[in-house]
Amino acid sequence: MEASQDPTTEVTPDRPPAVRVTMLLADSAQVADGKLFILGGGITAFGPRPQPLGVAIRIEVPWDRANVPHTWRLDLLDEDGHPLTVREKPLVVHGRFEAGRPAGLKPGTPLSVPLAINFPTIPVTPGKSYTWQLSIDDKTHVDWRQGFHVRVGKGTPAASPPPPPPPAENPDDPGRLPGLD
Repeated sequence: MEASQDPTTEVTPDRPPAVRVTMLLADSAQVADGKLFILGGGITAFGPRPQPLGVAIRIEVPWDRANVPHTWRLDLLDEDGHPLTVREKPLVVHGRFEAGRPAGLKPGTPLSVPLAINFPTIPVTPGKSYTWQLSIDDKTHVDWRQGFHVRVGKGTPAASPPPPPPPAENPDDPGRLPGLD
């Protein structure tokens, strides 16, 4: 990969990556007309009952990096930094993006790439904390993380194992979560 395409080129404690990321957990998120629509945003704790969870992400791409294809990956990590697994596969969402320059935009204006990922539920354990970690072009940055905690309910012991996930709808893909199309 050329250095000019690397989103974390020349990252130092004094200089952040060229690509900036804002991430927010919510009840749900949606992208329409190039904008993020967020319902119940700012979640840092939920539960103990399973509930839907949305991850809203805004990637800010510098003007001079327009029309360069990138890949992104979102991993759910446990308290020890290990991937959360579902049916023995890591819970991962990934895709591609390429920021284009819209007509009439002032030269030098950063380009926004909104992403919204929604989960009907995720198999988490009450009393535990988790972190969503974003990677772009196989690079990550400490600021590209968003953590949350799962509350313990009355009469629910902390760190009890999560309920087993529902059976896979497609037996050929045992790692697929139902409802994630």
